[in-house]
Amino acid sequence: MVSQEQRRRQLAREKFLRQQQRRTQARRKSRMRTSVIASVLGVILVGSGALYATGALEQDDDKTNANAEVTPSASAPSKAPDPCEKPAEGKVKSETWKKEPAMSIDKSAKYTLTLDTTCGAIDVDLKASAAPHTVNSFDFLANKGYFDHSKCHRLTTNGIYVLQCGDPTGMGTGGPGYTIPDENLKDKSLKDNIYPAGTVAMANTGQKDSGGSQFFLVYQDSQLPPNYTPFGTLSDAGMKVLQKIAGAGESTGAGDGAPNATVVIDKATVTES
Repeated sequence: MVSQEQRRRQLAREKFLRQQQRRTQARRKSRMRTSVIASVLGVILVGSGALYATGALEQDDDKTNANAEVTPSASAPSKAPDPCEKPAEGKVKSETWKKEPAMSIDKSAKYTLTLDTTCGAIDVDLKASAAPHTVNSFDFLANKGYFDHSKCHRLTTNGIYVLQCGDPTGMGTGGPGYTIPDENLKDKSLKDNIYPAGTVAMANTGQKDSGGSQFFLVYQDSQLPPNYTPFGTLSDAGMKVLQKIAGAGESTGAGDGAPNATVVIDKATVTES
C-alpha cells in the first residue's frame, strides 16, 4: 500500500508537472504571438514603404505634368501682348427691367456715347433721329451704370470683323430684360449688304425686334444682311482703339472668340451736345 506521505509527494509532483506543462504551453503561445506580430509589422512596414514610393512617383509625375502644361511647346503659336490696362475697380450690375424705357431723348439733338475702356476711350456719334428707340435705350442704360465694368466678350477676325459688347454676364446671353424695335435698316451707309468700318450696330437673336443691350463695333468692312440696327459711327480716335484691340486677336485661333485684349468698359456715358 502507498503511504500517505508517498501519496502526498505523488500528488505534489503531478501538480508540479501540470504547472510546468501550462507554463511551457504559455511560453509557446507567447512566442507564436510575438512571431505573428512581427510578421504583421513587417508587412505593414513593407506596405508603407511601397505606398511612400508610389506617392513619390506620383508627385514626380504631377510635377512633370505641371511643367508640361505651363511650358509652351515648340509648335504653340505666340500670343500677342495685351495692349490694354487693368480694369477699374467695381462690379457689374445685374439689374433688369420689364419694359422698354419711356422716350426721354430729343430726337433732333446730337448725342455722343463715350465708352471709357481699358484699351482707351471710344467715342460714338449716335443717330438719334434715325434710331430713337435705340439711342433712348442706351441713354437710359448708361445713366443706370448698366454697361460699367462689363467685358466686351466677342471678337471676330474671319468673314466679319466686329467687337461685340454690352452683355454684363460676359457670356453673350445677357440683356436688360426688355427688347427694342429694329430701326434704320435702310441706312444709306448699308450698301450691298456691307456694314462699313466704323459702324456701331445692335446685335440681336436673329428674330425681328429682338435687340436688347448687346452691340457691335465694326473695325473692317463686313458683309452682313441689313438686319442689325445701325445707330452710331465711331470717331477716328475710337477706330484706332478698336483696331488696336483687333490686332491682339481672339482666343480660339478660329476667328471667333473672346478678345485676347482685356477689353472692359470702365464707364459708359451718353451726352447731349
